Amino acid sequence: MLFNFFPKDTNFFDLFEKQAGHAVEAAVYFRGVVTAGKIDEEAFRKIHDIEHQADDAAHTIIDRLNTTFITPFDREDIHALVKELDDIVDMINTIMNRLLVYKLYGVNKKLIEFASVIEESVRQVACAVKGMRDTKNPKAVFKHCVEVNRLENVGDAMRDKVLGELFETEKDPIVVIKWKEIYEDAETVLDICEDVVNVVESILVKQA
Repeated sequence: MLFNFFPKDTNFFDLFEKQAGHAVEAAVYFRGVVTAGKIDEEAFRKIHDIEHQADDAAHTIIDRLNTTFITPFDREDIHALVKELDDIVDMINTIMNRLLVYKLYGVNKKLIEFASVIEESVRQVACAVKGMRDTKNPKAVFKHCVEVNRLENVGDAMRDKVLGELFETEKDPIVVIKWKEIYEDAETVLDICEDVVNVVESILVKQA
């Protein structure tokens, strides 16, 4: 196997940004679908297509990593960043699939609120990833990381509130089980976003 001893660092950063872009695309589409209440096979196929593109982007980075001798930062950190970014899209895909399987059609205002927070968090993640290009300006990146952390706390509070209301108002235990899983998965997306920026912060600290 031949190694490229003098790669352009921007190649890796371009790939990171492309992968983060797929996460933003998934989050934006997810919010649009739940806002319109159009939970159907077509919507799931679209999310699945985005997930497939995100997987391809992740595989491209790993392939590049395996054939490159010099990397912009530790290989372990690259692996961690790629995995967490991929997990964002995977979890959004999982939520869409479960909405379809559980036949939870129509508009749900609480899920719309979650989707809006998810979209904003994923956008902040993408900004943090883009900011890694400039290691001399970490404060700008940390600002996005702090916002992701704040949104994760918002998600925790939202989850606890909606679950409390669900248990209090919904009499059908099957419906309770279904929506409990959906809300918890939605909050998990925000947890994963926080995991991404934790990796970003770790990388910047090491580069300082």
